[in-house]
Amino acid sequence: MASITIFRKLNRFQKQNFSFKTIEARWNEMASSYIQKSSVRTFSEGVAAAESSSNLILYSFWQSSCSWRFRFALNLKGLSYEYRAVNLSKGEQHTPEFEKINPLRYVPVLVDGDVIISDSYAISLFLEEKYPQRPLLPTDPRRRAVNLQFASIISSSIQPLHMLSVLKHIEDKFGAEEQLLWAHTYMEKGFQALEKLLEDYDGRYCTGEEVYMADVFLAPQVAMATERFKIDMSKFPRLSRIYESLKTLPEFQAASPERQPDAVH
Repeated sequence: MASITIFRKLNRFQKQNFSFKTIEARWNEMASSYIQKSSVRTFSEGVAAAESSSNLILYSFWQSSCSWRFRFALNLKGLSYEYRAVNLSKGEQHTPEFEKINPLRYVPVLVDGDVIISDSYAISLFLEEKYPQRPLLPTDPRRRAVNLQFASIISSSIQPLHMLSVLKHIEDKFGAEEQLLWAHTYMEKGFQALEKLLEDYDGRYCTGEEVYMADVFLAPQVAMATERFKIDMSKFPRLSRIYESLKTLPEFQAASPERQPDAVH
């Protein structure tokens, strides 16, 4: 999030016609005060990111864990974007206008110029390919494969099974108690698989000491599991430990539901 702030200030300097050397000096000054030196981008990288990300639009709902992933990812990559709220509680995803953007009527949707991507896994790969700064996939083939598999499990085998529409259907058919049992059963089954997938890694994050795609997908999922569904994460000590590290990151905190413009407190 700090880098987003810096990019916005950088754009203001450019509009005020400061010299290149003055802008560079201010960039370096702000970077050192906003983010740790280990994660500071060079001036050239910052300018490129600020310019290339100026057309990004994210259709999001503050409580959506899928949207949360990409707010987190965009923050990590230092990409500024326009936030467009879609109120799922009021059914705004079913409007003709939104259906034109995503016929499945889900969030998030990322718009980058004339490119529209609505599948969360596809958005991840698109961001990684077009905006390679601050990579979310490691170069090591094995770690890369683990990150891709980890993200896929969450996006295809955990999160879809506790979507609002799915849970409402179960509640309507079988009652609220069965709805909660369903959510717990499939979330815990998925967490067991994720816990096992990481058994060879003992770093601060999923596959080591750097935050990658697996972490981006994991953190919102665990937050949702604990806060909304009251899952006992002591059954999954590895995932729980990693989440404790991730939730302290400013990029994750800035992406949290309560800090979004459409949040209801």
